[in-house]
Amino acid sequence: MARIEWVKHRLENWALWKDKEGRGGLGYATQSVLLSEPGGGYRESVIPIDYIDASVTNTAVESLRPTRSHLYMTLQHIYVQGIGIKETCRRRGCAESTVYANLDAADKALSEWFGERAQKQKNSFPT
Repeated sequence: MARIEWVKHRLENWALWKDKEGRGGLGYATQSVLLSEPGGGYRESVIPIDYIDASVTNTAVESLRPTRSHLYMTLQHIYVQGIGIKETCRRRGCAESTVYANLDAADKALSEWFGERAQKQKNSFPT
């Protein structure tokens, strides 16, 4: 089964958000602007993060934890820890095909979660 691209993109955005959260970069400077190095050197390009989208995605991922912890842990290993397929297999004691199947199942579960969320939002606003 192929991955659901829009879910995969949301997960990539979520991973960037989680990384920034882990380094204390959500809204607060980690260094004074007065201490930053002067311009003139090479700069890394910054990938923009949609914080609202990432927060909603985090809620969706957390919804997997109680009932589908194997999917939750796969997403944590692949996206948050960034350890890749082979290391995830080693840590979880499973085959690569299992990790790929878990990613596919997580995409499907998250797609359903977002669909249900959209339906609830639609039903809460009278037309």
